[in-house]
Parts: sequence; C-alpha cells; structure tokens
Amino acid sequence: MCIRDIGKAYIWIYSLVIFFVTGTDTAVAQVTGGQSAFEYLTLSNAPHISALGGISVADPDNDIAFALQNPAMMRPGMHNELELVYNNYYSGINIMNLQYGYDAPKINTSFFFGVQYLNYGAFPETNSIGNVIGDFHAVDYALTLGASRSYLEHWRYGADIKWAGSALYQYKGSAALVDVGVNYFDTANLFDIGIVAKNMGVMIRKYDPNNPSEPVPFDLQLGASKKFKHLPLRLIVTAQHIYEWDIRYDNPADLTNTNSLGTTDTASDKGSHFGDILFRHFIFGAELTLAKRITITASYNDLERKELALQTDPGLAGFAFGAGINLNKFQVHYARSYYYISGAYNEISITMALNKLFGLNQLGEKIGWNKENPDWE
Repeated sequence: MCIRDIGKAYIWIYSLVIFFVTGTDTAVAQVTGGQSAFEYLTLSNAPHISALGGISVADPDNDIAFALQNPAMMRPGMHNELELVYNNYYSGINIMNLQYGYDAPKINTSFFFGVQYLNYGAFPETNSIGNVIGDFHAVDYALTLGASRSYLEHWRYGADIKWAGSALYQYKGSAALVDVGVNYFDTANLFDIGIVAKNMGVMIRKYDPNNPSEPVPFDLQLGASKKFKHLPLRLIVTAQHIYEWDIRYDNPADLTNTNSLGTTDTASDKGSHFGDILFRHFIFGAELTLAKRITITASYNDLERKELALQTDPGLAGFAFGAGINLNKFQVHYARSYYYISGAYNEISITMALNKLFGLNQLGEKIGWNKENPDWE
C-alpha cells in the first residue's frame, strides 16, 4: 500500500466518523421500519447476506450477491456469475432473487444485473356484505442494473439504477432509485472498508394520486472487514442508518410508573440510553473458512433483536447463521435467520460460473464469455 493510499483512506474514514458523530446533535428518535414505501428493498437478497445480518457492504468474498449490497463490490473476478435464490418466506410468501455479473475489460467496467420478486399469493376479494366475488394477487418487484470501475490500486467505485414496482390489489406504485458505493480493499493486509448510499430516488407512480408521494427507504451504510493471514477467520462490522443517531421507537414496554397514584405514566423513560442507541446501528459478523471450500458464518443484528425479541422469551432474535460450499463451478449457500420465537427463516441459493459450465466456442472467445479473471489483482 502506498503512502498516498493510506492518507486518502485515513481522511475518508476520519470524515465519515466526524459526520456520524456531529450529525447526532439534532437528531430525534425515529422508527426505521414502516415509514417508507417499498420497504421490501431493505430485505436481504441472498442467504450469504442474511447469514451476515442482512447487510454486508465490505466483504471481499467472491459472491455476486455482494454487488447488490454495494455496487462497488462488483469486479472482474465475478465475471459470468449467476446466482439464483428462491425461498418460502413467512405466511406463504415466495421470494425470488437473481443476480448476474459480466466484466467488459475493453472499457474497464464490470456490470451486474439483479431481480427481486416477492409474491404474496392470492387473497379472497369480497363485496360490502362479505360475499366472495373472486380473488386478487399482490406482488412487489425491483430491477437493478449497475456497474463499477477501479481507481488507483485498491479502490473501486460503483453505482446502479433501480426500478421498483408494487401491485397491491387496486393500488399500484413505482419508483426510480439509485445506489452509489465506494470500496477500499488492502490485498496485502486483507482489510476492506466500504460505504454505500442506498435507495436514493423518488416515486414515479403514487399508490393514490390524490395523496403526496411516500418516502423511499433511503439508508447510508458503512462497513469494514478484516481477515487474518494465519487464521481462516474474517471479522465484519456494519453500521446502518449512520445519517441519524436515535433510531429507537416509542415502545410502550419502556414506559415508567412515576405517577403518585400508582398508574402508568404516559411519558417514556428519559434516562441515558447512549449504549442502546449506539449499538442499534451495528451488525457484527464472523466467517470461518474450513479446508478452503467450506465457510461457516454467524452474525448479530442489535437493531433486529431490540425490535423483534419478546421480553418474556427473546430467543435468538437478531442472530443468524449460515454455511457455504465453494466449488470450482458452483457455490451453495444456506442461512438460518431468527426474527421471532415462532420459527426461523431458512434460505438456500446456488451460484454458477457460467463460463466454466457452458463454453460458447468462437463466439464465447469473441465476446469474452470464456475468460477467467483473478478475483482481486
């Protein structure tokens, strides 16, 4: 790593820390969920991501799913990777994700494409007196197209455009969104840091033309990971909602009994909650590599645990675990995420190296289909 790169990395990280700390002076408590349209865009796009806590913007592992988390993570080593994800969510909801990458060396650009689709199933439609007159379907979907390029020795920057749509009974909406990210990876010290601004945009079609446009689920995320040279372990930390400080919500369970008559006061506890507020921003993950082919992953998302765990039986809410098998032509990832005591959410995906599976002979040579790139230079 050259001195110039070290200086730029230091200034960049220092600026982010100052922004995060000073930006907390005037912020007030916010509810992170349910305040925007198209909230499904905040869901994990692959089991590998879910096993890392649902967000991962600075993991240099060779998995095309990371390009949809931070567009700067797309690189030549992911050329011709296709990942397919299809799982049953809660209550019969079906989720499908697809992500594909292609590198164009002549223009020094790596492209990626993604599809997100949620099918909520069929619902009975009734008239005003309760008679069933048919049924209707509800779906959400998003199409993403992005690209990234390298800068100097260790930097990559990228962006994508996203078209999000929703059809919920007679109400339909759509939005145009943009993600922008930067990544720095020190190949010598195996240290990675990334930042991404997600879902910047506006609604194109409102659910109700007579109402104002709903906000979109913007988030600013910062992450870092470190892999040890003599230990097959990578530690990952991710900060979410770093543009606002207090992301707690007014939970009735936090109300204190201060009334002299013995009744519950309507005012929430005003004590110090610095630690609680701080850690709600963070996701901690670890990934262990066994025999260079098998990965074991575990993570803890403090925000999910604080919002989803029951006081009487918190269970494993906020925790997630996963495993992966990395073969020459295939990757298989599995994740088990805990949101509630009623049951965990299981996911599985398969990633294929299309250039290793299907050669296109002379056409493949002409369009660069068959080439194999090193993951990191």
